[in-house]
Order: sequence, then C-alpha cells, then structure tokens
Amino acid sequence: MNRDLFWKAMLKFFSGVLLVGALLFFPAGSFAYWQAWLLIAILFVPMFAAGLVMMVKNPELLRKRLNAKEEQTEQKQVIAFSALMFLAAFILAGLNFRFRWLMLPRWAVWTAAALFLLAYLLYAEVLRENAYLSRTVEVQENQKVIDTGLYGIVRHPMYAATVLLFLSMPLVLGSPLSFAVMLFYLPLIVKRIRNEEAVLEQGLEGYADYMKRVKYRLLPGIW
Repeated sequence: MNRDLFWKAMLKFFSGVLLVGALLFFPAGSFAYWQAWLLIAILFVPMFAAGLVMMVKNPELLRKRLNAKEEQTEQKQVIAFSALMFLAAFILAGLNFRFRWLMLPRWAVWTAAALFLLAYLLYAEVLRENAYLSRTVEVQENQKVIDTGLYGIVRHPMYAATVLLFLSMPLVLGSPLSFAVMLFYLPLIVKRIRNEEAVLEQGLEGYADYMKRVKYRLLPGIW
C-alpha cells in the first residue's frame, strides 16, 4: 500500500467531514439537526468504503480522483462557482433548520436519501467502467474511448450521477431553499461538459465518432 497516497486520502476525507459538519451545524446552532447527520452518514460512509476499495484495487484511479487542480481557465471558473454554490446551500440549510423557515416532511427527506444512495450506486458503476476518470478535464496518456455500459447510453454518466447526488443533497437536509440554490449547478455542469467535449474531441482519438454514436450527454431523449 502506498502510504503517501493513503495519508493524503485520509487527510482529504476527514477535512471534508469537518468542513461539511461546520457548514451545517454552526448555522443550525445545534447538533440536533438530524437531517445533517443523515447526509454526513450517506455521503461519507460510502465514500470511505469506495476509497478503501480503490486504494487496494486501483490506487492510480484514487490518485486521479484526489487531484482536483484544473489547468483550464474555464474549468477553474466552474469549480469556483460550484464551491460558492455549495457554501451558500449548506449554510442556508443550517439557517433554515434554526429558524424553521421551510422544512420538508420526514418522508421527503428519506425519499431524497434513497435517491442519493441510488446516485452513489450509479457513480460506483461509472468508476468500475472507466479507469480514466479524473476530477480534472484532460486527455490522459494511452486513454481510450469507453463506449460500453452506461457510456453506451449517455456520454457523461458520471455527471448524470453527480447531478442526482447534488440535487438530492439539499432535500436530504430538508431545505427547499437550498435546493433552489443547487439548481445553479445545472448551467455550470452544462458549461463543463461542453468544454470537456471540445477537449476530448480534439485530443482523444475516436471521441468524435463516439459523439455521433451516442447522441445524448446526460439524459436519454432530452440532452
């Protein structure tokens, strides 16, 4: 096992747990915000398990997933706006709990949690199918076009799973107001996908033909 990779992964993981907890519980003014505990559990427990699996079976993929430094200006802008969106949505969810502005019923929270876990399963399947997945937009050495499984249905199944993950998060937190904020992710992901496709079409052999075979990017029959 690569110790440097292990400790880097652990540092990022626990930093993420602390950051999300702080963004939710401080504005909420209470640790009784049970929806926040639920989100933390369904977000980080599967993430920890997936990280262990990648550490053992595919450490190179884990290394790629930990690298979030974008080189392209357009993608840096997407990342920056996404970070601001998450900050606003999480803080607003905590305030929504504290002041009870508009809270979703318990059944809606648990339904959203089920959708979140479904999205996680889709995400895991994408990771299994595509060993070239990186958190940055790039063409990697010896990269090949993946056109089987979910990639035979839409060009960007990872982003499709991510959209479902992100839009279900504020509902798990019981906050329709935060859901409205997270809707800004849709134009951001459209911008990222169009830029990524331009990069791949230019630099990845066979990707232009793949785009002709698989017409839809995120949702079959829609876009």
